[in-house]
Amino acid sequence: MDTTSFYALSADVLATCHDKRDDLSAVLDPETGFAPRLSNMCKKRLREASEPDMLFESSREEIHMLRLESDTWDLLQTLMSARKTESTLPPTAKALLRQNPYTPTATLAQSILLHSPLLSELVVVREWLHDTAPEPHTPETAASYWKFTRLRLLQAQRTGNKKEVDTLVSELDPDAGNRNDGGKVLSADDANYEKALAQALYGYIRAGRLEDAIDLCRRTRRPWRAASIRGSLLFQWRALANESEDEDNADADSDFADGWSGNKRRKLWKQTCTRAALNPLLSEPDRALYAALAPSPASSVVLKAACRTWYDHLWAHVGIICEGKQVDALARAGAAGGGGGGFWEGGADAVARIVASASVPGVSQAAEEEEEEREEREWEREVIRTLEALANVGVTEGPPANDPFHASQLHIILNRTDKLLSDFAAGLQLGEFDPQATNFPSLTRFFAHLCLFLQIIDVPVPADATQIILEVYLQVLEEAGQREHIALYASALGENAVERYAMFLTSLDLSADLEERREALLRAEKHSLDMVRVAQATAEKTIERAFEALPRIKVALPPVVTREAPLSDMEWFLIRSIEWTTFMEQTYTDALEQANVIFRYFLGCGKVQAAKVLLTLLPAQLKLMPIADGFARTHGAEYVHYLQFFAVWDLFDRIVEAQLGESACTTKGARENWLAGYKTLLDETRERVVELLTTEWLVNEEEATRTKTRDQRHITLVRIRRIYIPELVIRLHALLVGSGDRIPRNLTYALDLANTVADSRYHLFEDFLDDDVRGADGSGDDGRTGVPRRRRLEDYLRAVRQAVLRGLEAGGSDPLRILHAA
Repeated sequence: MDTTSFYALSADVLATCHDKRDDLSAVLDPETGFAPRLSNMCKKRLREASEPDMLFESSREEIHMLRLESDTWDLLQTLMSARKTESTLPPTAKALLRQNPYTPTATLAQSILLHSPLLSELVVVREWLHDTAPEPHTPETAASYWKFTRLRLLQAQRTGNKKEVDTLVSELDPDAGNRNDGGKVLSADDANYEKALAQALYGYIRAGRLEDAIDLCRRTRRPWRAASIRGSLLFQWRALANESEDEDNADADSDFADGWSGNKRRKLWKQTCTRAALNPLLSEPDRALYAALAPSPASSVVLKAACRTWYDHLWAHVGIICEGKQVDALARAGAAGGGGGGFWEGGADAVARIVASASVPGVSQAAEEEEEEREEREWEREVIRTLEALANVGVTEGPPANDPFHASQLHIILNRTDKLLSDFAAGLQLGEFDPQATNFPSLTRFFAHLCLFLQIIDVPVPADATQIILEVYLQVLEEAGQREHIALYASALGENAVERYAMFLTSLDLSADLEERREALLRAEKHSLDMVRVAQATAEKTIERAFEALPRIKVALPPVVTREAPLSDMEWFLIRSIEWTTFMEQTYTDALEQANVIFRYFLGCGKVQAAKVLLTLLPAQLKLMPIADGFARTHGAEYVHYLQFFAVWDLFDRIVEAQLGESACTTKGARENWLAGYKTLLDETRERVVELLTTEWLVNEEEATRTKTRDQRHITLVRIRRIYIPELVIRLHALLVGSGDRIPRNLTYALDLANTVADSRYHLFEDFLDDDVRGADGSGDDGRTGVPRRRRLEDYLRAVRQAVLRGLEAGGSDPLRILHAA
């Protein structure tokens, strides 16, 4: 499973559980829920990374992270399920003992557990720590009991080796090796075996596998060790506990299903274990074993000394807390001043106190409950202080206490996920996590999914921290090329979801073709994002980004060139921004406005061909849109004017092509046909140009009234008129005059065009003025400071003068003949 699969599988888990967010039981399902699936994903990758042929490709750090992440998801599953599940509470331990002073200890312990939410959670944590424990190293089954010591003793007695006899133990009872008996010891092989066995038993206790530890003792012919371990089981007797026959009790011993099981004198057994743990004559593994069987503050030093990893320290602290809480609660239950845990913990004296307490009026029930709540709060504060200290505990093996996953686990146990997310988000902002580090993608993936998991199960999360974490993870996905998953995670950003996904779509480079962009936009709708708003925001951001990179329109009017330079990447980026608003009819109004903005930029820069490229990307439906409101009417009319201009511009291009085709006409008939077609083309061009000139192209009187407001759109439209109106007039005039010798009436049309330009109704002469033609630095297009670019009106008047002269030459004795030519 590669990193890409990790991203895809994580996204699949999120999408599936997000669809089931209204079904809490499905999200927290122990097999197919959110956390178990992510944990199994890590476990699968961990198995692959641990295979012999993959060890060289997988670093130790990666293996540690996979294990820690898997463990953390398992912890979330168990704890969140417990916190989100409401169970029916049985009677309190005090009530049970007052009803029946002979209530078994196991029943009382279960009641104590269920009535203390924090204790219940700590027991869940302890079970999780059992599951995460490493596999114990089990020694080989011994052929017999202390074989090597017995053989050496027999050999020494046969040979009369008194020194050997005095060195070895003289008795073979289980305590022989622990007595202070003149330095007598077991054979080294047997002593090492006992240590290895004690370490294996400790490993089983660490993993919560009590039955496996007992079975190992029996297989190695140490039944007394099995009895010692079995003493940790709480006393249980269903007949006294008033439990139904079919009730499932996981702690019950099947051999004693109809009678009692467990340890009737567990209090005495625990005292004995504590003394054994503190006995310096015992080996360190044995002392650790007894400290683990009966954890208590008295034996905590011994137990903590055996801890190697952070998990071990957490397990030791949790075990001591749980055992201590159970002992204290049992001692107080049943009677005012302490019921001693009933008959099985306190004997007949405890029964007498319970009976006496029930028959004598005492403190009111409300006062008792208030006192119990106060004690519970004090105990919870002490537990929190104890667990908080684990944030700085030293370890000899494995990741340190400040590892991000260990810190996460501790915050989850303390129910401080809000602080956990806030701290991680702050660390991201302060640069405490290196984006180039190998663990950065894994950390951001975990925390992003943690945020979303908590949101799905309705656990409050800080909005700001969630946004920061998801933003960073989205960047990780983008860098990893996981475009298909961006919409899913962006949709979790709430109010910022549309903006963030639009930001991603804006980042798509030119290599993304039209279909790829369309699919990316459709994914927004798939993940409940408003596709219309996404398209609008993307188009807006794309244009903004393009205009930030493209050169600004200069004050000086540009020349209109027939051969433009190839489009730059950013110009293409600007042109293709129109694609986002042309995928669906709901955004055609936005496409109309956006297209006009782009047209204004390119035409304002004198780049007609670039503007025509944009025209090819626009749907034909734009010009058929209804223009009921003023906004659409304004932009719709502007768009139609651009279409009118491009149609005229194409006619000029066709005329150039037609002129080139004249040389191919070698016969009189062909030339006549060509001339007829050329004349028709000129007439159409003249009519279209005159129509454009006389229809308030781009700027009408209403627009002109708003000129004083210095509206940027109007200023740009006026600029476009001043670039292209003179250009169209002069080009048409040149064509008409140039063809006057073949088509005499075109000279008349040329003079009519001059009259149109001079007509005050159309204000065309204003577009020939040289206002604002200087550059931003005060220079004109010819590079000489303070010199105008050109005086277009003078150029045109000079051309008109030449046309009049040609008309006079052709008029003979009538100098006004040209004005009346048919």
